[in-house]
Amino acid sequence: MDITSLAVSPAAMTATQGSPAEAAQTLMLRKAMDMQASSASALIQALPQPAALATSGSVGRNLNTYA
Repeated sequence: MDITSLAVSPAAMTATQGSPAEAAQTLMLRKAMDMQASSASALIQALPQPAALATSGSVGRNLNTYA
């Protein structure tokens, strides 16, 4: 999923850079967002796989519900 288009408004993407300070701020913001995206990706990849559900036996296969 590409969230970069959602995080920045179209007006901000087409705006011209007014000064070198603004350019530096934009560059630092972009780098910070890239670092956050890579950190989030690494955290998601580090999640363990869910345990397999029971397919045989009498425990863990049925769920009894009462209204």
